[in-house]
Amino acid sequence: MHYYCISFTHKNTDIATREKLSFSNETKKKELFKLIHSNNKILESLILSTCNRVEIFLFLGEIEGINTHVLNSLCLLCGVDKEELNTKADFYENSGAIHHLFSVASSLDSLVIGETQIAGQLKDAYKFALQEQRCGVHLTRAIHYAFKCAASVRNQTEISKNPISVASVAVAKAKELLNLENKTAVVVGAGEMSELACKHLLNAKANVLVLNRDLEHAKNLCLNLGENAKYDSIANLKQALNQYEIFFSATNAPHAIITNDLLEEKDYKRYFFDIAVPRDIDVKANEKNIIYAVDDLEEVVRKNLILREHQAQIAYSIVGTMTNDFFKHLSKLATLPLVKQLRLQADEIAKKELQKAISKGYLKNSDHEEARKLIKQVINVFLHHPSVNLKKLSGTMQNDSVVNAMRYVFDLKNENLEGLNLYKCEFNLENNHEI
Repeated sequence: MHYYCISFTHKNTDIATREKLSFSNETKKKELFKLIHSNNKILESLILSTCNRVEIFLFLGEIEGINTHVLNSLCLLCGVDKEELNTKADFYENSGAIHHLFSVASSLDSLVIGETQIAGQLKDAYKFALQEQRCGVHLTRAIHYAFKCAASVRNQTEISKNPISVASVAVAKAKELLNLENKTAVVVGAGEMSELACKHLLNAKANVLVLNRDLEHAKNLCLNLGENAKYDSIANLKQALNQYEIFFSATNAPHAIITNDLLEEKDYKRYFFDIAVPRDIDVKANEKNIIYAVDDLEEVVRKNLILREHQAQIAYSIVGTMTNDFFKHLSKLATLPLVKQLRLQADEIAKKELQKAISKGYLKNSDHEEARKLIKQVINVFLHHPSVNLKKLSGTMQNDSVVNAMRYVFDLKNENLEGLNLYKCEFNLENNHEI
């Protein structure tokens, strides 16, 4: 059995290819699940798709042929050449895959190191994989530990102090280019990235106008943002484009929504910040239309990397330790070693008690062998049903909690209560209510 990851990120894949590989559409994600699971070597899967990455995390029965199968599936669904994908993708196996997952969850692999959105995006990807019954106990263990690792990185370093996101970097770039105070910035979309952009714009003393298809959603967002935030329908996008000069766009649209045909000639400069993947803005850049996409913000990102380099080194040390701890943790969760430990513990107690009985005269020394055989038979009978039931649980969501509970109850290797509710998450499966 193997953990495996196929990774396309801002480090190895250009934005044009990442746009084609984007799985913000749930229907498209379901189709990819279906395609990759047509290979019976793939037992579990999880797809993480953000503006900067597409990660396919897998749990496999066998690794051979998996690259070809998954890349073929991506080619079929996304229309990208297989050779192009093969040269761009990073492939991680077992400890490498877990180390990469933990680094992603801890925001060490992000375009902006220390940004806080990735943990929520990973959690959403995990929930969706569970809903689609593509993610089971093995990836659940890994994801749970990834969140644990991310928490350790946050608590033991300052890497997320004054957190930076792609949205904040975009606003920072806007502040370098012009004075935002009392200017109105148009923000297209009302999702998490748009909300972050709005907050940073308001902190820069700008006013914001949120354009969104769902007016109720936009209204609620502006109520939370305060009096300097207004909202309108995206149907009025053309009017806004030709009235204001600063634009941020972060929708989940599968195609560009700000295009040349919507723009009228103006005698002033307009600044466009596209923080969506796929890109929202398809406008010809010139001296009057200045456009920044996600990959154009690297200069600000590099400054962020320099400032956080020392903290990142500490964080990577934590990730390495947690990766090793995870595999030790897996060995403790196996049912067969637990059954063996129970038998060894019972046998050790029986030997001690038998010696006490002989030394106190409860048994004759000549009866020692018969008594030992009887005790062994009693132990076998007593542990038979627990052993059978533990084996039945192997590979299920309940397995780990039961194993941890038994370790605690029988004081095996001094386990504590920490693991008894191992996979508590704000998401419940119909047949596995506590995971």
